[in-house]
Amino acid sequence: MLEPAILGLLDQSPLHGYELRKRLNLVLGSFRAFSYGSLYPCLKSLVMCGWIVGTDCAATPPHALSGKRARIVYQLTAEGKEHFQQILATSGPAAWEDENFDVRFAFFAQTDAETRLRILEGRRTRLTERLETVRLSFNRARERMDEYTLELQRHGLERVEREVRWLDDLIDNERGTRRASLTGTGQPTDPDSADGVPRPGNEPKERG
Repeated sequence: MLEPAILGLLDQSPLHGYELRKRLNLVLGSFRAFSYGSLYPCLKSLVMCGWIVGTDCAATPPHALSGKRARIVYQLTAEGKEHFQQILATSGPAAWEDENFDVRFAFFAQTDAETRLRILEGRRTRLTERLETVRLSFNRARERMDEYTLELQRHGLERVEREVRWLDDLIDNERGTRRASLTGTGQPTDPDSADGVPRPGNEPKERG
């Protein structure tokens, strides 16, 4: 989970460890709790694989006088770029799981449309299966639950339902974009929206 996130950020630009951690926290909300204790061993592993290299920054005079060590800047190697492209091209079940999906979605701008659509559809299938399982469990056990446990279960159901609806919208948009590219129009299917999603105020007005 952490490796593709690091490779994806370094594919955009070289970064030192502190800036890399900030970017992970900013771009990938699910990484807010991770520490340097997990980041630096992962960076070391990626260096050993030959996918990234670390280079000492040239120390400025104030930096040198302070006695502080120069920061190491990490960047992708050619092998690292190739490996990251292979990751972006995968769309199997591992890409649909909770934390893996978050990472893959964060780099959808660098992923081709066909792969994006397969991942979104796979994620929706996985969540739909989960939703059915949770509903059955909820209906069977609801009479044995206290009011707080019941409310917690209901909250979990609603959260999954919201994500399924969100995925439906994304899938519709991806399909519209794909159809536009196949027809050569370069335009999404909805003429009222630049991204194929209707905007408030663009709904058809009812006739009086």
